[in-house]
Amino acid sequence: MRARAPASSANLGPGFDTLAIALDRYVEVEVEPASRLIVRSEGEGAGMSDDPSHLAARVAIDVAGTDHLAITVRSQIPISRGLGSSAALALAAAAAAGATDPLAVAAAMDGHPDNAAASMVGGLVAAARVKGGVHVVRLPLDVSLAFVVIVPDVTLSTSRARQALPTDVSRESAAFNLSRMALLVAGLADSRVLISEATEDRLHQDYRSPLFPAAPKLLAGLSAGGALAVCWSGAGPSLLGICHGVDAPGVQSAAETALAEAEIPGQVLILHPDMHGLIGDVEAAADFYDLNADR
Repeated sequence: MRARAPASSANLGPGFDTLAIALDRYVEVEVEPASRLIVRSEGEGAGMSDDPSHLAARVAIDVAGTDHLAITVRSQIPISRGLGSSAALALAAAAAAGATDPLAVAAAMDGHPDNAAASMVGGLVAAARVKGGVHVVRLPLDVSLAFVVIVPDVTLSTSRARQALPTDVSRESAAFNLSRMALLVAGLADSRVLISEATEDRLHQDYRSPLFPAAPKLLAGLSAGGALAVCWSGAGPSLLGICHGVDAPGVQSAAETALAEAEIPGQVLILHPDMHGLIGDVEAAADFYDLNADR
């Protein structure tokens, strides 16, 4: 069996562990019966761990109940860059191995549901754990928007990024984030009302900046290039500029200049929303989830 899942960008500023959008970079996993475990990888992450420790192998073995599998992974998603690579990989591996609920498998493996939910159903989603399960709602999204992503050649694990966060936040900070998330959801649905303040945050971005000190200047570069709003992508270190599609090349050029001036190697991608989510032999699995818009 074969399954493909898109990358995702989560948090989106104030939407910590709640909001995510699927983006058009993909990972494909193929799982077939074999006399012994064989793991092959191509593209991003190729050869890093072509053995039983590979995330796709661990997920597929757990789902299939055997290690007599040939597993092939082909990925376009940068690893440990805040683009949901592990969630997409776990989702595709679970689906290719025959899981009846690949989202549950991926969310459990990832530790939070937002990235996996976006990769599962596509588009912009809100995701939460409700009564022991993952509840996903597809949100309206202005299709004129594009996403310019600065992807530095620097890795940052989600676990390390979470260690930088405080254990308690003030009521003022919680209320601030709620107000900004309301503005962001409205602005992503209709770009005419999207303002730069919609991606402001007091829960995670400032606390993570010491892990990637160049982030503020790079975010400023995205804004100067014409991005409507900017934020970290997931736990970083990738940075996201939200803009109109027609403005994306200009934003990309400004971001490339900012990256060069900071003397940080990396790339700047123009990505678009993936509106299909998980596809393959288990495409019908998306019907299990509560969507409020057509796929």
